[in-house]
Amino acid sequence: MYVEFDRDTCTGIFNCVHEWEKFVEDRDAGKATLVASDEFEPDHYRRDVPEGEEFDAKMAARVCPVDAITIYDEEGEQLVP
Repeated sequence: MYVEFDRDTCTGIFNCVHEWEKFVEDRDAGKATLVASDEFEPDHYRRDVPEGEEFDAKMAARVCPVDAITIYDEEGEQLVP
């Protein structure tokens, strides 16, 4: 399972930060940051979801009010928005 984060879409509500520790607040930018992720397009980040953290990652995606977080399974099928 992996997560993709569209930082450009992020509005800095920081709901994700409270659901999964891999998201942290960047108050200077007014956006969340996905820790230990790789930028694959400008302002788009991706990282694997560690085993045992799947629920937290899915919750972070579900609480994002602007759908900036998407969860995919190993085959690339979208699981959460």
